[in-house]
Amino acid sequence: MAIKFCVKASKSAVETIELINKAYGSAAMSHANVYRWYARFRDGRKDVKNDARSGRPSTARTDENVESVCHLLTEDRHTTLQMIADRLNIGKETVHWIVTEDVGKRKICARFVPHALTTEQKQERVVYCQDLLLMGQDEYFGENIITGDETWCFACDPATKWQNAEWVGQNSPKPKKLRFQKSRVKTMLIVFFDAEGVIHGEFVPEGQKVNAEFYVGALDRLLKRIRQVRMAKFQSNEWFLLHHNVPSHNDAIVNKFLANRNVAVLHHPPYQILHLPTIFSSPS
Repeated sequence: MAIKFCVKASKSAVETIELINKAYGSAAMSHANVYRWYARFRDGRKDVKNDARSGRPSTARTDENVESVCHLLTEDRHTTLQMIADRLNIGKETVHWIVTEDVGKRKICARFVPHALTTEQKQERVVYCQDLLLMGQDEYFGENIITGDETWCFACDPATKWQNAEWVGQNSPKPKKLRFQKSRVKTMLIVFFDAEGVIHGEFVPEGQKVNAEFYVGALDRLLKRIRQVRMAKFQSNEWFLLHHNVPSHNDAIVNKFLANRNVAVLHHPPYQILHLPTIFSSPS
């Protein structure tokens, strides 16, 4: 009504916006809507109600269809929206709204795991977790764990397409950047960290395998590093080493080295770690 009044009072669109903002403040309509309604009233429109929406009303989103969709999802959680739409003879978009809003479902991809554990291995993990719960009653238990892991690091160009943006002329072609791809140049990183951050990390020399002998050397360098950056842990010797159960970590010489250094090792239940690629910048 206020916009219609301004049009009747021969106010311009700019003047109308100024008056609307002055009268309603933060609750005022957007400039685009003011311009739209100003043009409608200027062209002779008298009705202030919104236009009726085009299209036929939806009748497929019924309680019966909601129940049918829920039943089909229960039968097969891998079914697609198109398959449900074909079964019920309703639109795919209607099925989408029923599944997401009425039934409250979302579709997520399954996470791949290395392998299935045996019954004995699962039971061993349960026992291990129960032991951890008992040890975790000490509020400082988590802070006394030093975790070790290895991961492959791939060389690549870490710059994004926005970081590669450049100023060019009006008629110059658009710069191009290749999509990120894993490089064949890679190296393995061994890293040890605790609740405070990284303690020690080292790259494995090219051609060197992470066998028991090499891992003992990495552990020796870790202990020297702990003495430098975690003096309290080194003096109290109340910390635990947690590393996964690959053969090079469970070798006799590794166990002997840790026993001679009085390093307490947290038992790791059987499972295989999924390595995630770490990205580092390749020297140009």
